[in-house]
This record gives sequence, C-alpha cells and structure tokens, in this order.
Amino acid sequence: MFSRLANQYRSVVHDLVLSLQALADCLDQRGQTASCYVCGDGDDNHGASFVAELEDRHMVRFLVSDFGISWVESRDGRELVKLEGAEAIQELQRVAAVLQSGPASRWPRPAAVLATPDIQADSALAESA
Repeated sequence: MFSRLANQYRSVVHDLVLSLQALADCLDQRGQTASCYVCGDGDDNHGASFVAELEDRHMVRFLVSDFGISWVESRDGRELVKLEGAEAIQELQRVAAVLQSGPASRWPRPAAVLATPDIQADSALAESA
C-alpha cells in the first residue's frame, strides 16, 4: 500500500512540474515575468521552483518536490501567505487562471493578504488616486 502511495505522489509531482513549466512558458510569451526551474533530468523530474510576478513588488513562489508542496506569496520581500499541500495547489490553480486571463493589475488578493495592514494602506491609497 505505501509503495503505491509513494508512486502516486511521484506522479503528482511529475504532473505539477510539467504544468509549472507550461504555465511559465505561457506567461513568458505574454510578457509577464515568470520562471520555472526543474530539479532532475529527463522524465525523472524530482521537483520544480516556479516564480511569477503578480504586480510590481508582489510575487508568488510555488515549490514542488518529493519532500512537499508549498506556496509563498510575498510583497516587498516580506512573506504574506504560506500554504502547503492541497491548499497550495488550489491557490496555484486560482492564480494561474487569473494570470492567464489578463494583466496582473487585475490581480484579486486573497482575504488573508487583505488583512495585512500594509496591504490595506496600499489598497486605500490606490482607490483614492
């Protein structure tokens, strides 16, 4: 049973690596800043690091490997949100849909990020301008 689960997890990692590479290529072709670095060789992908800029000074990093899956969102170099496992994959899906649908300026921030005082101040300034 555990061997089967380990193989299924490796398959999920492999699928995520391929999806991250495709997403980075798509965003790069559209002129958005995105990159994906893969660990492993050929069909034996052990993991990847995906980074995309959502808007100026606001970025996301998605890491996937045999050791785990994580999502980190940061602004001005400060970590705002960190998710792991299934939550990280769901957030990646949400952000991928937004990034592929249009400019990063239409980026909807998750509620956890909006609760950050610095972000509230930035949002208030943007709305008053």
